[in-house]
Amino acid sequence: MSLKLSGWDDTIVALATPPGVGAIGVLRLSGAQAIDVVNGLFPAKDLHAQPSHTLHVGAIKKGGEVLDEVVISLFKNPRSYTGEDVVEISCHGSPYVQQRVLEACIAAGARLAKPGEFTQRAFLNGKLDLTQAEAVADLIAANTKASQKTALHNIRGGFSTVLSALREQLIRFSALIELELDFSQEDIEFADRTDLKNLVTAILNQTGSLLQSFQLGNVIRNGVSVAIIGKPNAGKSTLLNALLNEERAIVSDIPGTTRDTIEETLNIDGILFRLIDTAGIRSHSVDAIELVGIERSLQKRREADLVLYLFDATSTTPDELLKVADDLRTEGIRYLLVGNKADLTSANNLKFGQETLLIAAKTGTGIDTLRQRMVAVVLQENTLGENVVVTNARHYHALKEVQQSLQEVLNGLDLNIPGDLLALDIRRSLHYLGEITGEVTNEDQLDFIFSKFCIGK
Repeated sequence: MSLKLSGWDDTIVALATPPGVGAIGVLRLSGAQAIDVVNGLFPAKDLHAQPSHTLHVGAIKKGGEVLDEVVISLFKNPRSYTGEDVVEISCHGSPYVQQRVLEACIAAGARLAKPGEFTQRAFLNGKLDLTQAEAVADLIAANTKASQKTALHNIRGGFSTVLSALREQLIRFSALIELELDFSQEDIEFADRTDLKNLVTAILNQTGSLLQSFQLGNVIRNGVSVAIIGKPNAGKSTLLNALLNEERAIVSDIPGTTRDTIEETLNIDGILFRLIDTAGIRSHSVDAIELVGIERSLQKRREADLVLYLFDATSTTPDELLKVADDLRTEGIRYLLVGNKADLTSANNLKFGQETLLIAAKTGTGIDTLRQRMVAVVLQENTLGENVVVTNARHYHALKEVQQSLQEVLNGLDLNIPGDLLALDIRRSLHYLGEITGEVTNEDQLDFIFSKFCIGK
């Protein structure tokens, strides 16, 4: 697919490497005049006469002034990232040098690129569909193995392949039903209603699975917020330090030492956990600062994806723990009950009625098991394999519309409604599938999506 919009026939330039001092800086140009722009600054060779995918060493000059010694990378259309002529200038990593070269390119006829404009041009020129383009941004932002793996899978067309197969099957039946409308007077059926019902049921199951994967996709993309909750002096700060394997939080035997929340991140098996150490929760306190800390703890408990309720295994009774578990379940909170100080003799004989994990945060006993349980609770028997996982809220909402439209088709088949009404709901399903991949889109929507990219990509 190639989609051309107005105002996209000029040449753009941007710094493709992070701003700041480094060994090199790379400036990227794309557009019909990209080679002309650089040719005027690079007298060493005529780049038009050079083959694509070649490197060239020489000086960049503006007028008679040498700006830098550079390496030019040449990618001629259509064999480039954007599908246009692309030139990359690798100069020295001085911010001053990079700015001078950038200004020279702009003076020669290029304009500064908008955020994501290179990838947007790749989409418009049919090099990527919209899901692949968005996966590029996800890969740039990836900070765990899971997010990197999912983004790469989508860049290679994993999600697109699934959507394309669904769309093709629906288009085939849609064409047959549209054909029936041309012969409505003869009352002829070209589309077998039983086959259509089986197809719609199968696609509903597939879209249902994709929608269910969004919860895991959120975990992969955004990480998991984990609130460590419990009474004062249960060992919450000690547990935070044990999970991080460093002394991050102040630990004291004095109850109420932690007055505010402390947040740190932890990568476990490719999943990012945002750990939040909270102030101890108790019903009676006259300390105004501690009361504010307790309120913030309760707020974090409500907002967290997972709560680690830490209790002192030497002093907590099974009845107390039962009430805590009931309260968490009532609030719809995912939780793990973790008993601390299990290395002490008085804790060894306690039998708790709830499913609990006993640890000793001070010595590190049971911490590895706790990490594994945290991952298991989040994944809920899902695996981080090659399966398609929906990580994008835009895709999720479009799939919800697809599912609703398909359910209307199924209901219509059960009621034996006319083909023209079935065709409307099938067209609606195709519309929202096309919105995900970019086959159905508009300029404002594209500008919004690509505005979230970094400049130079």
